[in-house]
Amino acid sequence: MAKKVTKRDPSRVPVDKLTIGEATVERERLAAEIAHHDKVYYQSDSPEISDADYDALRRRVAEIEKRFPNLELGLLDLLVGAGPAEGFKKVQHSVPMLSLDNAFSDEDVQDFVTRVLRFLRINDPQGLELSAEPKIDGLSISMRYEKGHLALAATRGDGAEGENVTENIRTIAEIPERLSGRNIPSVFEARGEIYMRPDDFQALNQKQAAIGAKTFANPRNAAAGSLRQLDAAITAARPLRFFAYTWGEVTSLPADTQQGVVEAMRGWGLPVNPDVELCRTTEELLDYYHRIGERRASLGYDIDGVVYKVNRLDYQERLGFVSRSPRWAIAHKFPAEQAVTLLRDIEIQVGRTGSLTPVAKLEPVTVGGVVVSNATLHNEDEIARKDIHIGDTVVVQRAGDVIPQIVSVIKEKRPSGAEPFIFPKICPACGSHAVREADESPDSGGVVRRCTGGLICPAQAKERLKHFVSRLAFDIEGLGEEKIELFFEDGLIRRPADIFTLEANDKKSLTQLKNRKGMGAKSVEKLFRAIDARRTIGLERFIFALGIRHVGETTAKDLAKAYQTFEALRAAVEAAVQGGKESEAYADIDAIEGIGETVVDALVDFFSEPHNVEALDDLLSHVTVTPYVRVQATDSPITGKTVVFTGTLERFSRNEAKATAERLGAKVAGSVSGKTDYLVAGADAGSKLAKAREAGVTVLTEDEWLDLIKG
Repeated sequence: MAKKVTKRDPSRVPVDKLTIGEATVERERLAAEIAHHDKVYYQSDSPEISDADYDALRRRVAEIEKRFPNLELGLLDLLVGAGPAEGFKKVQHSVPMLSLDNAFSDEDVQDFVTRVLRFLRINDPQGLELSAEPKIDGLSISMRYEKGHLALAATRGDGAEGENVTENIRTIAEIPERLSGRNIPSVFEARGEIYMRPDDFQALNQKQAAIGAKTFANPRNAAAGSLRQLDAAITAARPLRFFAYTWGEVTSLPADTQQGVVEAMRGWGLPVNPDVELCRTTEELLDYYHRIGERRASLGYDIDGVVYKVNRLDYQERLGFVSRSPRWAIAHKFPAEQAVTLLRDIEIQVGRTGSLTPVAKLEPVTVGGVVVSNATLHNEDEIARKDIHIGDTVVVQRAGDVIPQIVSVIKEKRPSGAEPFIFPKICPACGSHAVREADESPDSGGVVRRCTGGLICPAQAKERLKHFVSRLAFDIEGLGEEKIELFFEDGLIRRPADIFTLEANDKKSLTQLKNRKGMGAKSVEKLFRAIDARRTIGLERFIFALGIRHVGETTAKDLAKAYQTFEALRAAVEAAVQGGKESEAYADIDAIEGIGETVVDALVDFFSEPHNVEALDDLLSHVTVTPYVRVQATDSPITGKTVVFTGTLERFSRNEAKATAERLGAKVAGSVSGKTDYLVAGADAGSKLAKAREAGVTVLTEDEWLDLIKG
């Protein structure tokens, strides 16, 4: 009998131990998780994890892409913020509003400076000037001035598209309606942060509590919630402030340095932070970081770190961008803050995929100015490893305005008779058995318990429906998470097909939606129109919407590219279901680039479940899935081409060459293959040059490369 192979959970495997298939699956899981946390942070102003945990998700993606350069790169540049919330008009940013990479240690800062010096080929360690400024913990905003007059203001949103909040911005006293002074460009987009002072925040919360209204967790949430009001009069009553620190579209710049432009903004009447300094060494940057950290509580505004920027704008232009971030700037984050409190209980939450997640219920405690009462416990192994008992005195940690984590237990304060927490083996939502999924190999990183109830589990069904209507899936306007919760509890929508029979069933109902409180005939009619508009959907969106484990947005697109139609994909998977793991059908799916055994197993599991097949057929009787259409970009002579650089380059550095190629739409590979279109060879080119000539790849000198991209 063949030895049973235990499948590893890629999320529990260190990056340096991942296989290419596991790396692909893990990157898609991380992308979905990051997108979810972007949405609750940017749209709902209600983050669920700490800044440190969020940063760790992004770092893991970056580490995976670094270790597997043959994967399609650039995933993180698609994951910046979240789309505009309902109720605001959308605004396309003429210049994207991106984020910064993070540094968490002195060594990270030194590495950043070293990378910049190497990229620019500056040999003198003091030959680079950088600005250092506090990193405001607020809401990013872009304000467009035309001929000196405020014309438009928008939130960051997902970086490409934000919310039009112009009328609300006009109510903030610190923001000028008209710029004054000399050399004002005809178009200038001032960008910065909307924030609220801690004393103003406390006064606002006291006022809200006195009238029985919502109070805010922290100044950042208060600022975001106050600005994003559909009634500008509410915004006007809130004590909002603003700091400008960068710019977007501009017809001409008033200076050739970062600091020079900021000083010009000050001269035009825009408020800028007075605590900005110019530094020339890593030591000076770190000295500034520690001095600002010591003053943190007395600054009059919340910060979560310091930002360093290359001062010369021509250097910034040369350095350019990588992924979602500029190469010429970095955010140096402060360490997490801690407090001590009592663990009152542990609750189990059931996620969309059936995972049972423990959440600590704490005696409310203020950590860094924020009152917290919940903490993540990750999984049952984490509870056992930290030996956590209900009733323990625990150290909790936060790094931002979010749910903290338990760092450790103060065992000498443990009450007598406290028993270890026993993790449930039964799903608390539906009573189904919860199986332990673990990798017993030496490389195992952990464990998860998962409900086997599938579609009968109300916790999973509800979350799957939320996923089904989410932005990257069916994206049905007006049918957000709150509506799904409401309609699910009322029995109106229990599976995806019910969405498309909602109008027909409503007409036969004695209690029609239009008669419900807060709905109305117009809003219901608008909802039905939005549902009808999604009766036809693209293949990649449909695959993603099904919520199949390990099938994220990019994997869904890979499957769509490979099979073109849903009928073809379904036939292929059903053949694998019938033939088993050793069948040719299974191997054919596994052979698709970007698809590994974990994904194939998830597809087989999905199509093997009769409940899923029944729900799928019901859904397909109401929607049409359109075939995948390949779109070939033609923005530059090298868009869509694969380029390899080799040898010693003299006209530009290797990093500059790669950055330019990627900016023009090419994919830069590390080795020559049959897919390589161009090899750019510098001096002393070796085996790659020989391999390229043998394979018939076009070989270019540096001058020929420059002529090509200029064309």
